[in-house]
Amino acid sequence: MPDRYEHVWAAARPYLRARKNDVHVPLSYGFAERLLEDYPDADPDVVLPAVILHDAGWAVVEHRTEQVGPDMLKSDMRRAHELEGARIAREITGSEEIATIIDGHDTRLHALSRNDELVKDADKLWRYTVAGVGIGCDFFGLTPGEYADHVERELEDVLFTPTALRIARREIAHTREALRL
Repeated sequence: MPDRYEHVWAAARPYLRARKNDVHVPLSYGFAERLLEDYPDADPDVVLPAVILHDAGWAVVEHRTEQVGPDMLKSDMRRAHELEGARIAREITGSEEIATIIDGHDTRLHALSRNDELVKDADKLWRYTVAGVGIGCDFFGLTPGEYADHVERELEDVLFTPTALRIARREIAHTREALRL
């Protein structure tokens, strides 16, 4: 982790325990670093802080409902966490671009920029890891095999970059092998 983002990590830590984001965010950060290697037109000073902070809003809104399961992604809580996350990111970074990316990172189906593409891809890539399948299957009330099938079926619909598609395919294959699915 570059020293220049330590202050962002420190400011984000109080928000990262919500919804296992203390696992999700570091994994997503690693994927963002990998994606940045292939996309030099993206700005790491936007992408990396945005990845660190993208789910901070869950810490503010998760207490409002116990809604989990298949309909969780359709709930107003999903949108609320984006709005709170954008507010938190704006306070921590002062960057309107980072806040705009976070405000819509889940619900906005198109990407606003290369930076936004990489944040969206890094956010989703963790789903294909052993940890992502292990945690995701519990969130959605599925077996690990059912969840792996679900995320693998949708990967071409939710990822933006060719690099992310390659990473996702590699990760889900490793996960299937490791979990004996």
